[in-house]
Amino acid sequence: MRIQAVVLHEPGLVQLEEVELDPPQAGEVLVRVAAAGVCHSDVRLVDGELGPGRWPMVLGHEGAGVVETVGAGVTHVAPGDPVGFCIVPSCRECAECRRGRLNLCVPANENGVRGTLLDGTSRLRLADGTTLQHALMTACFAERAVVMAASAIPLPRELPLWQAALLGCGVVTGFGAVRNAGVRPGESVAVIGCGGVGLQVLAAARLAGAEPLIAVDLDPAKLELALERGATHRVEAGSAATAARVLRLSGGGVEHAFEVVGIPETMRLAWDVLRPGGTAVVVGLAARGVEVALPAIEFLSDKGIRGSYCGNGDPLADLPQLAELALSGELDLAGVVTHVEPLAAVGDALERLRTGEGVRTVLVVDAKLAGRSAEHRESDPG
Repeated sequence: MRIQAVVLHEPGLVQLEEVELDPPQAGEVLVRVAAAGVCHSDVRLVDGELGPGRWPMVLGHEGAGVVETVGAGVTHVAPGDPVGFCIVPSCRECAECRRGRLNLCVPANENGVRGTLLDGTSRLRLADGTTLQHALMTACFAERAVVMAASAIPLPRELPLWQAALLGCGVVTGFGAVRNAGVRPGESVAVIGCGGVGLQVLAAARLAGAEPLIAVDLDPAKLELALERGATHRVEAGSAATAARVLRLSGGGVEHAFEVVGIPETMRLAWDVLRPGGTAVVVGLAARGVEVALPAIEFLSDKGIRGSYCGNGDPLADLPQLAELALSGELDLAGVVTHVEPLAAVGDALERLRTGEGVRTVLVVDAKLAGRSAEHRESDPG
């Protein structure tokens, strides 16, 4: 079928255009996309920062929609079911999956980098026959998407899909990072970077009972959002005194520091605000080739640093649980969305992420399914 989709032709060249989408094969699902969130990972892809060969590609990995067709062997969803997307459709058979590390599934991650589905092929192509990659095995900046069955996670019908669109990346990543860090009630936490994912880390830390809960960002508006969502203190970053202020507010350093920016300076800041025995968790996606330096002598203080990817959990279980948190009112999805725009405005959304303006943009692809209309006029995404 022919669909409208956002295509990355080369770094910096993004266009909304008509492409061909093949039907789902065995073990795959065709989803009519309702809405999609715009993530900093999309900017990294568009700007060519994740390495060569990631184009031409249909962009988008954070979204939700309604199942239209299922391929042979798919039984967990049926036409008409609302679903959220998962970017790591784990095989549950490889060595990492057997260890319970589903987010590190070998075939899912290898094909995710290649821009293909699990059989190593694509369902997308340009009008001239040129094969298109699927961004992170999802490609949901489009009217429809064909994804692996494990990428389509059933969600409750009561949750508006324009909000559910955030679950599969920003929310599951933030909550998973906090869960796997083992944050306990009364433990001190600093969240460095209060954008779309950072505010989800903060929400998870609040629900875990973190105290104090210190928000750190360059943008005063984001810090205000963080206070509204449970931060006990705010620290405006950007000066040599930033780490000292966090150390003072936390009584000598935090037990957990979450870096949600993806640059060396904030990774080092996460390290510097730890108390002895504390752990920094790097959630932010860095560009390929970026390195960070740490003072090795401080390993004697039993400080640690670790990575986090896609929530380090099981999306099939995690997304429905997070959806229930949203329905109960314990998780505010709508409150972190600062822009709701049509698919054609993707260029504006990407530029806001580059400049640090706003928090999360949701692109409405199908207003009826999404449960919300776009608020901004359409603009050229190029």
